[in-house]
Amino acid sequence: MSSIVRQAKIVDTQSEFHEKVVDIFIENGFIKAIDLKLDIAADEVIAANGCFVTPGFVDVFADYREPGFEHKETIVSGLKAAASGGFTDVFLAPNTNPVVSTKSIVEFVQQKAKGNIVALYPLGAITQDIEGKSLAEMMDMSQHGAMAFTDGWKPVQNANLFLKALEYVKSFNGILLQIPLDASLAAGGLMHEGEISTRLGMAGIPILAETVMIHRDLELVRYTGSRLHIMGVSTAAGLQMIRDAKKEGLNVTCSVTPYHLSLNDKALLTYDSVYKVSPVLRSEQDRKALIEGLKDGTIDCIASHHRPQEWDAKAKEFEYASDGMNVQEIAFQIVIDAVGNEVSLERVIDAFTIQPRKIFGLGNVSINKNEKASLTLFSLNDSFIFTENKMQSLSRNNPFITKEFKSRIVGIFNHSQTHLNQ
Repeated sequence: MSSIVRQAKIVDTQSEFHEKVVDIFIENGFIKAIDLKLDIAADEVIAANGCFVTPGFVDVFADYREPGFEHKETIVSGLKAAASGGFTDVFLAPNTNPVVSTKSIVEFVQQKAKGNIVALYPLGAITQDIEGKSLAEMMDMSQHGAMAFTDGWKPVQNANLFLKALEYVKSFNGILLQIPLDASLAAGGLMHEGEISTRLGMAGIPILAETVMIHRDLELVRYTGSRLHIMGVSTAAGLQMIRDAKKEGLNVTCSVTPYHLSLNDKALLTYDSVYKVSPVLRSEQDRKALIEGLKDGTIDCIASHHRPQEWDAKAKEFEYASDGMNVQEIAFQIVIDAVGNEVSLERVIDAFTIQPRKIFGLGNVSINKNEKASLTLFSLNDSFIFTENKMQSLSRNNPFITKEFKSRIVGIFNHSQTHLNQ
């Protein structure tokens, strides 16, 4: 199978063709030729005039709910959503039933995704069954394909246990991921503690719930010399702590969700549970600080935190509704819409492509001759309205349904396969 992408602009700082409009000839999963114009016949011709092509997007944290919660999402439907969203590689949360805390579940996930155009990498649990009591067999899972380790939506609260985990993964150069949330300080909270929560009379989660956990984990990284990736940073104060830690030389990286770049706690004025997420939506000041953090590189990459929920899980009183947004299919559009006027396209693409591969050792992907064809194709001048009938995911807990975006994912190339959005 061969394809030729005609007249697409490359955005890849690793490529000699960066910022040039070119033809790209792909055959058997590899880039066989690139030039300003190619006179080559191919089985498939994609007219990409006005489009951009980049290395394939990587999502470092998404939840496909299988095994155990297939009524919310399956691995198959999740991978369809990923492909639609421009992702060629996805890291899968371990918060399933059974939990991804043994090699057998790691292998189950890999088998379910086998042969798909999107590469799926299981994240193993740090603790057995994500109970926060004893360490899981992380080395065993690593040897069988677990990309990294996290207790996902239930961050490890026991400092001594997390210390042991950081020490343990050093033996095989592993990395831990942690959502920065102190459960005791967040207990009973429903939204960001501030003016809006006071006005609504809803219990708030203080910024302190994030910063206390970040402080603790940074101290443990300083003590152990291990590696930590902080997911879903949501506050200006927390981000500044990470910025300072990086300047100090600690081996710490971080990611932000598309919705924390786009939304603030004023969205909760509607009492709509679709905006109930963890970490919670913060103030406008925090949102702007996150955009600045993406711009200056303090925030390394984007993580969708894709968390599908069935209708019943959201259609109830706010207090009892489940957390999460289903946004992987439009993660890129949300980010571009939120930061496009403030953050360069080059930096956004770096956060979606180069940095996640570098942090987690995925292997470099660049748009050069004889390199593997792992590519994302998109337009920034092709408006479309995101509607339910266009969604590939099984769930619909997405506040951006019916929103018009100015950018569109055209398709992806990966594993000798092509996916083009209709």
